[in-house]
Amino acid sequence: MSHHETTQRIAAGAEVHSDGSTHFRVWAPRPERVRLILESPGQSRDITLQRETDGYYSVSVPGVGDGQRYWYELDGRRLPDPASRAQPEGPFGPSVVVDPTRFQWTDREWRGIAIERQSMYEMHVGTFTREGNWRAAMERLPALVDVGITVVEVMPVAEFPGRFGWGYDGVFPYAPTRLYGTPDDFRAFVDRAHALGLAVILDVVYNHLGPDGCVFGEFAADYYSRRYENEWGDALNFDGPNSGPVRDYFSDNAAYWIAEYHLDGLRLDATQSIHDRSSEHILAVIAQKSRAAASGRRIILVSENEEQKVKLVRPAAAGGFGLDALWNDDFHHSAVVALTGRREAYYSDHHGLPQEFISAARHGYLFQGQRYAWQKNRRGSRTDGVPPAAFVTFIENHDQVANSGDGSRLHQRTAPGAYRAMTALLLLMPGTPMLFQGQEFGSSSPFLYFADHNPELAAAVARGRADFVKQFPSLASASAQARLPLPHDVETFERCKLQWDEYETNVRARRLHQDLIALRRATRVFADQRPGALDGAVLSDAAFVLRFSHEDTEENRLLILNFGRDLTAPAFPEPLVAPPQDCDWTTAWSSEDPVYGGVGAPEACGRHGWQILGLSATVLKPVEATDERHREDGN
Repeated sequence: MSHHETTQRIAAGAEVHSDGSTHFRVWAPRPERVRLILESPGQSRDITLQRETDGYYSVSVPGVGDGQRYWYELDGRRLPDPASRAQPEGPFGPSVVVDPTRFQWTDREWRGIAIERQSMYEMHVGTFTREGNWRAAMERLPALVDVGITVVEVMPVAEFPGRFGWGYDGVFPYAPTRLYGTPDDFRAFVDRAHALGLAVILDVVYNHLGPDGCVFGEFAADYYSRRYENEWGDALNFDGPNSGPVRDYFSDNAAYWIAEYHLDGLRLDATQSIHDRSSEHILAVIAQKSRAAASGRRIILVSENEEQKVKLVRPAAAGGFGLDALWNDDFHHSAVVALTGRREAYYSDHHGLPQEFISAARHGYLFQGQRYAWQKNRRGSRTDGVPPAAFVTFIENHDQVANSGDGSRLHQRTAPGAYRAMTALLLLMPGTPMLFQGQEFGSSSPFLYFADHNPELAAAVARGRADFVKQFPSLASASAQARLPLPHDVETFERCKLQWDEYETNVRARRLHQDLIALRRATRVFADQRPGALDGAVLSDAAFVLRFSHEDTEENRLLILNFGRDLTAPAFPEPLVAPPQDCDWTTAWSSEDPVYGGVGAPEACGRHGWQILGLSATVLKPVEATDERHREDGN
């Protein structure tokens, strides 16, 4: 299949054929009788499906195509298709046949992306704009390009009940939610992104299904596993009896998004809760099928893995799963502690000290198998040989902003200078940086936990959320608990929408991100993300230096970070601060430049020693030495 043919063969679902028929197939070993109900205005047709092996039923129906509404009737009860490609009336309405070939793509020249040299951006479509849909989001894509973003990571869009939600409780994994528009609106968003040079990846949830509106158990009890614990609901059955169709369902789903929506990859949610003891792990299968579905395009597969298992990104030939990148919570935790001084709950093992940032820049994860006191257990695995680009680094994401309690942004909880300095570290260090929506312009909009459920479930979710944040002693007090926004309150959701007038008015914040990403791209030692090209040294209890080395003398850079007071020193007994032979250091960039809201910066390295401003980041580059005593050829 060429990259431009957009129908993906899947084990189950409704597939439109070129002869004007639609083939319906469903896995339903549980009921005694399965019928297909085709709905038209004022009438419906009952069609008997043929029983196949392994619990599948199927039928081809001529004269049925795009837009046809249908149900499956299981022992007399009408339910939507678990593999529905669209649910225009939501999870409790009929499924709809979708012909993906009707959309006219214009991205014929788009060849996809590799993980290297990317700048990522996490987006929640419902709050990214006031309108909260694909078409409005599409209008804002040029603004992301202007900042230097190259990859948009969209939070989950699988259909879920209610008027709003984060998307992690989806119940129809093949159906983009009606809340953001039609399937073709999503395709138009991707097509427009590609025209602008932006890649799009989708956050997908293969560790559980949502609690409300989920029909899977009615079709087959074996969708679920009783062997494993799962904090969000029943674990999925990837390795037990009758797990074959379940493995096909979810691995086909990954391939479907790549093929039918031209997506440039996936972000796999909470992979530590995807349990599989099979000889071939389901994540490895997902990687293979996704890449095959791309038909020559390059895609990236990113994993969230709380256990920090590096096996996920090691090649299949080395016993790994063949994914491309992992979220790096360790860097985030150290950054938050350094910026806020708070070491509660899962921040308690991080100190926010210089050595942590040097180690994060050099090695990715900080916990690589040693004891993690918060969990009273070992955490992580060795990262030897894993390329720097494989670590997605961030100081904000949807979870972490919401877990602040009031949803406040990190720039609102720290000193402006410290925030600018940390932003410089994030955007210049060797990982793959990721911004959370609005971060690039210093958004004042909070990001809170919101979920619109039926009253009984909404009350339970609100209680659960309140209990969850009690792990932070500051949020456990009666006064803090009383102030927690209710997840099901529409006002909670509305408050999270970005205010795009701030993009125009917060010029300093936007310029900071714009200039740093441009500096990253234009400077080879920042752009290359080469393993082993970076070293670091502690200069004080709050200051440190990262040295980026290159065989070309002019390409060497020092990045000096100071999260404390002004540091004045006549000398540092540290070889990493020595300039290249016959060179001096001069300032190439400073976070204290007035264009970013700083006070201005003196030369960090002068004739009389070092003067490093407090709460600042400085990039130094080499220039030819003017001091004859420094030149070896003068001997």
